[in-house]
This record gives sequence, structure tokens and C-alpha cells, in this order.
Amino acid sequence: MPRCARLSLPGIPWHIIQRGNNRAVCFYAEEDYRQYLDELAELSTRFGCAVHAYALMTNHVHLLLTAAKPDSARLLMKHLGQRYVQYVKRGYRRSGTLREGRFRSCLTQTEHYVLACYRYIERNPVLAGMVKHPRDYRWTSYHANGGGRRDGLITPHDQYLRLGRGEDARRQAYRAPFKAHMDEETVDRIRAATNGNYVLGGSRFEAEIATTLKRRVARGKAGRPSKAGVELGQLRLMDG
Repeated sequence: MPRCARLSLPGIPWHIIQRGNNRAVCFYAEEDYRQYLDELAELSTRFGCAVHAYALMTNHVHLLLTAAKPDSARLLMKHLGQRYVQYVKRGYRRSGTLREGRFRSCLTQTEHYVLACYRYIERNPVLAGMVKHPRDYRWTSYHANGGGRRDGLITPHDQYLRLGRGEDARRQAYRAPFKAHMDEETVDRIRAATNGNYVLGGSRFEAEIATTLKRRVARGKAGRPSKAGVELGQLRLMDG
């Protein structure tokens, strides 16, 4: 069965997950994390991707970015993967596949889910039981978004900038939700949308993206569609 094409629209944030092959380790030493971030910074500029948040875990990577063109994120991840794999093979004399063949992704509704994705990504080390607070894990964007550390890789999203009029006010507002646990329903929605290559947002957002891309963008309901539903779908395709 052919794989579904990725949902891709310029200007709409993507949450991306790239895992190690069979969930194997991707980073072995501190210099590996630095190498990945250096490559990410160079290639995100080259391909027109604004990176808002990231977390480099031992066996996978989370990114939140906005692509300037429909193919920007795909090209970024392709070249980033190729470069980092070659780096690992040279440095560790490793053979075989390092990463899963495809990264997982979802288009994210700005108004309701972008900041939730920021928080989900930067809390990943906490969710994994590695640390008690994101500030205690070195390889995430929390130190820039929540702590004010200068990070040339990070481009704040408009929703982040709206948190306050100045940098101190924004950082304080951004840090506040990290004091509490994330809502499990929100976490589940982020995971399901990203793993399924669906959109992450409300029904209106889903409908808008589906109309624009002329394809299904959310998980279908179990069972065969009713005759009325099939006829309605055919009419919509004819109208489009």
C-alpha cells in the first residue's frame, strides 16, 4: 500500500519527530548533540525553516518549525539526516541505518496548539523521567524560550511573542505553565496527530486544511461510511 503524502502548507507550524531506527540511540556524546544543532541551524536557514522549539533526546528528536515553502521541511529533514548519519558513521565507524525512514509530523493550529507543542517538546525529558524540570536537561530550547539564553537557532513564533510586551514578561508568562503537569488529553492529541500525520487543531481548522489540500487530514471513523456520507463526500469533491 502506498504511503500517504505528508500534509504540508507553508506558514503553518509543524511538529516533527524523527526517531532512531528501532528506537536505537542517536546521540552518544556531547559533541554529537552540538553537531546536530549546528547542522540544523545551517540547513534551517538554507531551506527556509524557522525553528521555534526543539528537544534532542537520546534516541529521537522533536522540532517545532514553520516552513516557508511546501517542500522546505522535507528538504531540511532529508539533508539533516544525511549529514548527521555520515557524521556518526565517520566518527563511530558505524554501519547500517541510524534513523527511521520517515519522520513523523503534524500541521499545528496556531491559536490553540502552538504553545502546547512548545511545552510538550521541552517537557519531553520530564515525560521520559530523565529530569524533574526542563531547565535540568541541556539539549532543549527551554533555555532560550524560558531562560533567556541566546540561541541563534530559535525564531520565536508570533504566539510566543504575544505572551508579553518585553522579553522578561514573555519569559515569565512562558515559564508559568511549566509548574503544572500537562493535560493528558492534550498530550494524547499531540502524539496521535504527529504519529498519524494528521492536523492538530479544532474541527474548523481541520476543515480548512482539508479543503486547501483536498484530502483527509484527520483520523477516519471505524467502519464503512454510510451511503449518505459517501454521497456527501462525492458532492464536496465535485464542488471543489
